[in-house]
Amino acid sequence: MPELRKDPVVGRWVIIATERGKRPSDFIPQPVDVPEQAKNPFAEGNEHMTPPEIFAFRDPKSKANASGWQVRVVPNKFPALRIEGELDKEGQGMYDKMNGIGAHEVIIETPNPSLQLEQQTVEGIGRVIETYKIRVTDLLRDPRFRFILVFKNFGKQAGATIGHPHSQLIAMPVTPKRMKEKLVGAMQYYAYKDRSLYEDILKQEIKEGTRLVYENAGFVAFCPFASRFPFEVTIMPRRQSAYFQEIHPDEILLLADCLKVSLTKLAKALNQPQYNFLVSTGPARYAHHGYWSTIDQDFRWHIEILPRLTLIAGFEVGTGFYINPTPPEEAAKYLREILV
Repeated sequence: MPELRKDPVVGRWVIIATERGKRPSDFIPQPVDVPEQAKNPFAEGNEHMTPPEIFAFRDPKSKANASGWQVRVVPNKFPALRIEGELDKEGQGMYDKMNGIGAHEVIIETPNPSLQLEQQTVEGIGRVIETYKIRVTDLLRDPRFRFILVFKNFGKQAGATIGHPHSQLIAMPVTPKRMKEKLVGAMQYYAYKDRSLYEDILKQEIKEGTRLVYENAGFVAFCPFASRFPFEVTIMPRRQSAYFQEIHPDEILLLADCLKVSLTKLAKALNQPQYNFLVSTGPARYAHHGYWSTIDQDFRWHIEILPRLTLIAGFEVGTGFYINPTPPEEAAKYLREILV
């Protein structure tokens, strides 16, 4: 019989459609195209095809906007938001609007167009994570920005337009509604129970073990109880911290290890599925205005990996429910059994 499961953070309901139960072999992977070298703006040697770089990890003797880099950050050529200008908030009758001010950057994860993130060494993934930290920290110095989302789209179905391994970052002048729902859920739970919702989730997942995928000294990967998508994975730090950019140097390689293992297990189980991953972190501290007064105790930053194996259709759009044909316990069992 199908189950209705409630997400304890945002109160969203999910239908676990056990009668539709799908195994990894039931999902048909979509190939990911790797662009030809001459047409690939992210490939080494084609640095002239992108806007000038903002940041890079590169060989000491190499020059900016030339070969010799390991990770490179450039402005998005077609940004969702633009960094120049002022917000100019105003009302238009009963409606509110402001200028589309923000930042939209591309993190090119490797010079190799065929080397996917999970195929890099732990040290290579660590450089990518450190790049995220450096860019988030730098952009949060701008008081116009309230929230920064780091995300990765892998494959066309997940929103990627270029096959070369890359992720993105968008700084926004407002905190998104979905993020506010998480913050409010965590705050209300803390106010009621005087303990962290995320800490309680982590303790229960470790104790039960049925949804665990992988763990190391710093991070735990598990399939959430109310998973929206088949084989959805959450990576959560063991140490309480509301802000991704406050990750400790010794935690970066631990996160890189957990991310590498989780993505590799998904790639092996589902034949390199297309996916999104999102870094959920607290908003800018100066944006709190006293509202998120317990954020350092109640909220915990985390990463969500969302394989794109099913489509979002009218029911999901109309109700906010999701239908997941693979129970997270079964998904986690498959992933745990895959050796990396």
